Formats: sequence, C-alpha cells, structure tokens
Amino acid sequence: MDFFSGLTTVFQAANLLLLILGVILGIIVGAIPGLTATLAISLLLPFTFSLEASSALIMLVGIYVGGIYGGSITAILLRTPGTPGAAATALDGYPLMQKGQGGRALGIATTASFTGGIISAAFMIFLSPAISSFALKFSSAEFFALAFFGLTIIFSVSGGSLLKGAMAGCIGLVINTVGLDRIVAYPRFTFGSRSLLVGFPLLPSIIGLFALSEVLRLFLADPKNKDEAPLKVGRILPRWQDLVHLKWIFLKSSIIGTLIGALPGAGANIASFVAYNEAKRSSKTPEEFGKGIIDGVAAPEASNNAVTGGALIPMLTLGVPGDSVTAVLLGALTIQGLQPGPLLFRDHPGVINAIFAGIIVANVLMLIFGLTLSTIFARIATIKRTTLAPIIAIFSLIGAFAGEGSFWHMTIAAGFGICGYFLEKNQFPLAPIALAIVLGPLAESNFRTALIRSNGNPLIFLSSPISVFFLAVAIGSIFFSLRKQRKAGSAKARSEAA
Repeated sequence: MDFFSGLTTVFQAANLLLLILGVILGIIVGAIPGLTATLAISLLLPFTFSLEASSALIMLVGIYVGGIYGGSITAILLRTPGTPGAAATALDGYPLMQKGQGGRALGIATTASFTGGIISAAFMIFLSPAISSFALKFSSAEFFALAFFGLTIIFSVSGGSLLKGAMAGCIGLVINTVGLDRIVAYPRFTFGSRSLLVGFPLLPSIIGLFALSEVLRLFLADPKNKDEAPLKVGRILPRWQDLVHLKWIFLKSSIIGTLIGALPGAGANIASFVAYNEAKRSSKTPEEFGKGIIDGVAAPEASNNAVTGGALIPMLTLGVPGDSVTAVLLGALTIQGLQPGPLLFRDHPGVINAIFAGIIVANVLMLIFGLTLSTIFARIATIKRTTLAPIIAIFSLIGAFAGEGSFWHMTIAAGFGICGYFLEKNQFPLAPIALAIVLGPLAESNFRTALIRSNGNPLIFLSSPISVFFLAVAIGSIFFSLRKQRKAGSAKARSEAA
C-alpha cells in the first residue's frame, strides 16, 4: 500500500479544495441540530457524479469527519447536540460552559476529535483485515451482550440517585416499544395512530430532551434570574497540562470508538457513551462527572470521531457499512463503478490510498478549522440567555423537521422537551433516557433474534467468549455502581451524624 501516492492525490489543488470544502461544510452541518453528516453526504452526493472516484470520495470523507465533530460545538455551547453522538458530550460540556470554561471544553473536544480520528485512521491503514475478522464474529448474541453492557452505563450517568436513574432508563426503554415491532412488524402502543407507527425517532427525541427542555428552563426560570449575564467562554486553545492529563483517555476512547465503529449498526451513539462510562469508571474523581469535567468531554469526543475510521474498515474490506454514513458512502462507491471488498484493494489501490490519505488530512483540517471556527461559534455565549432561548427553540424545531421533512417530528421534539423539563425539575436525569433510546432497539432486536435462532434457549448468550465477556463486564459494572452508591450513602449518614 503506497500511502504517499495517496497524499499526492489529496494534495492536488482541486482535490485539496474539495476536501477543505467538505470539512467546513461538515462542521457547519454537524453543528446545526438535526442536520447530520448522513444528510449532508446524501444531499451533496449528486454533485460528485461528474467527479473522478478519488476526488468524489475525498470530499465525502471530509464531510464525514467534519460532520461527526461539528455536533460537539452546540452540545457544549447550548446543550443542543448537533448529532446524536454528541449527546454524551453535553453531559459535561454544558456544565463547563456554565462555569465559564466553555472555551476550554471546545478546545478539548476539538483536540480529542482530532486524536480519535488520527488513531482510528492508523488502525484502518494497518489493521483493517484483523479488525474486519473480529467484527464478523459478532452475531445477535454478541450484539445483545454489547447493548446490555451499554445499558448498564445508565447507573454511571444517573447522578445522585440510582433509583431515579434506573426509572429514567426504563422510561427510555418503554419509549422504544412504541411503533412497529422490529421483528414481526406488528403495531405496538400506537393507539390507532398512523404517525406512531414509526415510533419516536432518535434525533427529534434527543433534541427535545436536551435542547428544548433547556429552553423551557430559561423561559420558566425565577424572574430574578431571567436576565442573567452572558456566559464567559474563556481560552479555546487547549492547555498543555490538560493534554498531558487526558493522554490515556484519548488513547482508550479512540480504541473503543474504532472497535465499536467497525461493528455494523453500532455507531457513534453507542461508542460515545461506552467511552464516557469507561472514563468515569477509571477516574480518580468519578463524582465530578456530570458536573463539568474535561474528562467527560474528551472521552466521548475521541470515541465518536474514532468511529469514522472504524466504520470505514468493514465497508472497504467486506462491503458491509458500519453506520448510516458509510451506507451512503457505500452507495457512492457503487455509483463510481467500484465494488467494495477485498478485490477493491487489488484492483483500485489508487482510490484506497486516496481515501486513507484523505481521512488523515481531513482530521488535520478539522483540527485547524475546528479551533478557528469555534471562536466564531463561541460568540453565541455573548448573547443573553433569554434572548438566545427562542433562537435555540427555532433551530431545534427546524432541526427536528429537517431530518424527514415531517411536522410530526417537530411535535415529538416539543413533547420530549416538555417531559424533559418536568423530569429534570423533579431530579430525574435525562442521560439515562437518551442512552436507553439509543441502545434499546439494538438490545431488543438482537435479544429476540438470538432466541429465535436458538429455539428459545437462553444459553446462546453464553455460547461465545465475546458475549460472555460483555455480560460479565456488565454485571461487574452494576455491582460496582451499587457498591459505590452504598458507600456514598454510608459516608453521608456518618457526616450527618457528626
């Protein structure tokens, strides 16, 4: 594999311009709630038909990299995740913003995204066959075990009360049962409504839970606090001390994102929450997570951007897309007359080299433009929150509408916003609901598929080392969380007694 010939292709004037344009468009689109990288690539795909295969794919890869990162900007500044994968970033990014450290959070998010993208690209270049072989070992039992492990993260993001966190997670799982059954296509809890046949889509639900609930909080705040001063952003360029502190989080989260990205159907949503949980589990100050800590920004951002390289691995080597974005990229390859799979590496090495070099250069450009554009986006913080609230509401509703062009999705976002506001007001955390909405479909469909394959024998979940590993880790995670909660309760009781 001649990586340097790929760099030569990327640095041709026309290709470099296309890549720059793709990264910038990706960042802007990703930052707008509801407009995902998938949508951006789908809209711009027709414009690539007249381009050479290498040029077209270089531009689309740039959009992919920029789009995944862009969601973190509004997640930090406005508590409005631009993409579903940025929902985990908002858990600590927005509290940092409220502390006047929004610039610090933006800088760390950008650096983490760059690190995750570069590490995943290195894995893609050197270990594509091995990772693809690993991904092929996942069947329904392994996917359920992974999803079950992911659901145990609910206990990590529950805040002070595990009971309320578990109840919030159950709410998210119940929400997933609405609509057509994923196995037999039978309507569930639709109450005769045709609109409910599709259930509650992920993006409008996330926008409503986080963005519109925050808008309601600002509108319905105590009159004394309504004219609160604009938030300070602070320095955006990351400090060296922060980078040194986060080096292992960058590495671990990037590996997590790459491996999960390589699993078909997993994606950035799952990877970001898994990395967040791992960062909290290994932290010396886990109690700070959710209150504003840079570790909680670095982990999900490194992981969800590492998904870019991970998801391209099975697409290029096997012709199996890792997520919705790579499914569109698969279509782009086919349109260009290229057949993904092992023969692609043999018959079209120039295209492969261009893709590999393109994703490296795209991440470098994302770092440069991310830090510079963040200074522009950061000016949002200079606007009074009461002035900003209706703007957030308008963009959130437009974002909910844009995904499918449906007014019903705007209604869903508004409904979730109202529910989210009242849940938070009663100290119910929103993160477990979002996590359950993300992981619920994966867990349910693979649980039932596995049981169908085994004629109802539950031992199928113990039939492979991979599923046993994830189930054991999940049970350990639950035990650890309950034990920690018990210790915290005992310590609180002793302090009150004293």
